[in-house]
Amino acid sequence: MDWFNSPFYHLLYKNRDEKEAEHFIDSLLGLLRPAADSTILDLACGKGRYSTYLAQKGFHVTGLDIAEESILYAQQFENERLSFFQHDMRLPYRINYFDYIFNFFTSFGYFETEKDHFKTIVNIGKGLRPDGKFVLDFFNTKKVIKNLRYEEVKTVGEVHFHIHRSVDELGYILKNIQFVADGRHHDFTERVRAFELKDFERLFGMAGMKIARTFGNYHLEPFDEDNSDRLILVGCKQGC
Repeated sequence: MDWFNSPFYHLLYKNRDEKEAEHFIDSLLGLLRPAADSTILDLACGKGRYSTYLAQKGFHVTGLDIAEESILYAQQFENERLSFFQHDMRLPYRINYFDYIFNFFTSFGYFETEKDHFKTIVNIGKGLRPDGKFVLDFFNTKKVIKNLRYEEVKTVGEVHFHIHRSVDELGYILKNIQFVADGRHHDFTERVRAFELKDFERLFGMAGMKIARTFGNYHLEPFDEDNSDRLILVGCKQGC
């Protein structure tokens, strides 16, 4: 997890489209219509930008992330409606507590075993109230692999990130990131499991939950496995 605690991780990804992200969250809220006093868990919240955005709308929000540095940064924004904790999503947190659990921007799939991914999904179910709902936002694996950009150099400030992408025999999409900074050579690799819709349907079903709706982008248009950029899952516990 050193990469996710590194300031260079945040440097590399600092130019994400915040307006698009906020539009996505607004669209989700329009779809889900949460009550004004709803409790929301932002699972893998990073530095808390979207947790803060949700709390500003009047919800009671908890942000969890495994990266200590990110949580320490986010805690400066805490208030009576917003709190942050360092936590490993493979472990249970609060039981039957949240009205909504959100996992945004491909913050799932980084563990080494399917057992650990399944534990996380089980914990999502445990954390939800009986009529609660979850949203998991993942990339569209089929399109990502088809259009994989194998080599790229991305310059941010004075840092030149040399990025190599590949797919391994275990079904992970790899992004190797190398750069020189502070007089040192750095080498990190992100590994994300290449989950497809059928994999999520199986895992959520095994955990006693169901996927009720799927969307293919941040405008909540229908999912198409050949053309969609994202795979956004909205669901609940079985029987809801």
